This record gives sequence, structure tokens and C-alpha cells, in this order.
Amino acid sequence: MSQIEAGKSHTGVTLVLFLGMAIAIGGNIYESMSRENLTRDLGRVQVSTGQQMAKVNDATKGALSQTQQRLDALESQVEDATNTNLRQVRSELKRTNNQLADGVDQKSQQLMSQLLDLRVDTSEKLVRVSSDLENTGADVKRVEGDLNTVSGEVATNAKELTALKERGERDYFEFALGKTKAPQKIGDLRLVLKKTDPKHNRYTVEVLADDKKLEKKDRTVNEPVQLYLSGSAQAYEIVVNQVKKNEVVGYVAVPKVKLARGQTS
Repeated sequence: MSQIEAGKSHTGVTLVLFLGMAIAIGGNIYESMSRENLTRDLGRVQVSTGQQMAKVNDATKGALSQTQQRLDALESQVEDATNTNLRQVRSELKRTNNQLADGVDQKSQQLMSQLLDLRVDTSEKLVRVSSDLENTGADVKRVEGDLNTVSGEVATNAKELTALKERGERDYFEFALGKTKAPQKIGDLRLVLKKTDPKHNRYTVEVLADDKKLEKKDRTVNEPVQLYLSGSAQAYEIVVNQVKKNEVVGYVAVPKVKLARGQTS
């Protein structure tokens, strides 16, 4: 082999070796670039996956929160309904108790009223029985007269006056006395009507007896107007039961007990 051929052969081998090395280096570079790309893509996938997982997690949390809120609302509604029912039950019980208490109070008041009516009725019957036992048949009254002397009994109407007459303790003379200048004789007295006040049931009368003149002023209905005359152990009484315009109606009670001659009252 010549030197020229040997040189060409050596050059070819060198080129082959160079090309092999280039190919190897290129392969290494490609492999390195592919690995970096793959790593980058995996990183991107991981980031995207993480983002998607976060979104899913957030959505799940939101749904769970909404669900919990709905459950809380439902529980609150149930509790409110229960409380409302309890309040209604308590209100009904309270109203029922009040009604029962009112009923008891009403019954008690009715019983008290009935007992009071019975007591009043019994008292009235006792009064009537007592009156019947006294054989009066009328409710005559004991009244203090204008001379501070307690009258025996005073009649306020015709029935009571009849009962007093039946007792026979005094003599009774009825009168209807009008306003006149001349005195009107009633029993042992002579009376002159001076003034009448029907609105206030008052009157003024002048009494003539024992040669004396005595004015009884502003006397009232059913008030015993008393005076003592010579020869009487008890007071004479003038009782007016009605005061009319210019007229009075009543009676004079004359004592039956007389003092002996020479005695003074």
C-alpha cells in the first residue's frame, strides 16, 4: 500500500470516528433535551392537577358548607316550631288555669252573695217576728226629739200610727194643717203653720198652749217636736210626716199620764 492510500485510509477512519462521536454526542444532547422536556411537562401536569384538585376541594368544601347551612336552617326551623308549640301549650295551660281561677272566684262570690242575701233575709224575718211578738204590726221607731228627749215611738205612715193607737199608751190626733192666720186646735194644742219648704222637707210652726206662744222653726219630717205643758208628766209631741206647699200632714201625741193638781213637771 502506498503512502497516499494509507493517508486516505487514515482520514476515512478519522471521519468515521468523528461522525460516531458526533452521533453519540447528538444522541446524548437529544436525550438530555427530551428528559428536560419531559420533566417540564410533568411539572406542568402536576401543577395543573394540583390546581384542579384545589378547585375540586374548594367546590367540595362549598357544597359541604351549603349543606351544613341548610341543615342548620332546618334544625332551627324545627326548634322554632317546637318552641312555638311549647309556647302555645303553655299559653293554653295558663288561659285554662286563669279560667278555672275566675270560675272559682265567681262561684265564691256567688256563694258569698247568697249567704249575704240569706243573712239579710233572716235578719228581716227576725225583725218581723219580733214586731209580731210585740203585736204592733208596724216598724215604729224611737227617735230623739228637739228637746233631747228620746221619744217613745214615732209613726211615719198611717199603718204605724194605727199600731201606736192600738197600744193605747197615748192619745193621737191627726191633722192636715194649712197656712192660715187663725190657729187650728188639735188635741190640747193650737197650731199655726208659718212656713213650708217641700224641697228640703222642713217647716215652721207656732204653738199656742198654757197662754204661751212658742215657735218651732225649721223642723224636719218625722222629727218629734216636743213641749211640756202644765199638768203633763210626759212631753207632747208634734210629728209631721209630709211637707207640702202651704200644708203639713201629721199627728199630735198627747200623754195620758197627768200630774196631780199642785205638781209641776
